[in-house]
Amino acid sequence: MLVVLGALPFLLYIAVFLVLPIGVLAVEAFRATDPVTFEETWSTASVEAITDGAYRRAYVGSLQLSLITAVIGAALGLALAIAVLRARRGRLLRRLVLTASGVLANFGGIPLAFAFIATIGGNAGVVTALLTDTLGLGLGGFSLYSMTGLALVYLYFLIPLMVLTIIPALEALRPQWREAADNLGATGWQYWRYVGGPVLLPPVLGATMLLFASAFAAYATARALVGSSIPLVTLQIADALSSNVVVGSENVGKALALGMVVLIGLVMVFYAWVQRRTQRWLT
Repeated sequence: MLVVLGALPFLLYIAVFLVLPIGVLAVEAFRATDPVTFEETWSTASVEAITDGAYRRAYVGSLQLSLITAVIGAALGLALAIAVLRARRGRLLRRLVLTASGVLANFGGIPLAFAFIATIGGNAGVVTALLTDTLGLGLGGFSLYSMTGLALVYLYFLIPLMVLTIIPALEALRPQWREAADNLGATGWQYWRYVGGPVLLPPVLGATMLLFASAFAAYATARALVGSSIPLVTLQIADALSSNVVVGSENVGKALALGMVVLIGLVMVFYAWVQRRTQRWLT
């Protein structure tokens, strides 16, 4: 009884700010508003609309961007975490990297976008101007306001997020496992192939899913950098809810948001499953 009472504020918070909004989206996604009479009726038109045309391209664009940045961010973050833990002065370097990662992983949105614009954005960027005016070089056709530029900006906070997530799993690898493998005559490759790799696979997959969800839900950075020039779900939701595209398209925006909630929910279910498998080995 005391446990239930103690958890009551948290459960109430979840109910009001998570369950209730999702319920509203689930209902409003199946409502349609007449643009002339503003009369609302039950309809599947909004849900059907998000599977075709610009809305489908937005989902494809967001999935591609999130998947690419999650895989690259996971690989680079894992390599950085392993390098930090193997460094000779590991304790000091680990503290510096973790502190910087904690800051950078939360440095997103509008400030991050303008930081990149001031650095390599167009001709006004400091680095761009230095390369162009002083050295006579350029960015080789690279544009910050493209899908590639947006992926680069996303990696700025995804790599530190991967470092923060994966270092506890790397530290939990027991030295006795490596010693046992060495005593049995196993090579380094055989240790990672049959012991270290299978143990680390669930946390790496879980961290990658976390990066995917973070990139998929990002909005402010993309809005500040590319506006609506690149099809992304979060940008389409904002345009639909503000009726910048078609009058009365709010229900389409809510259907887009509902689809996004379903996708992120599936990712979180997979993340929870791999986390449970991780705990069996690392506790």
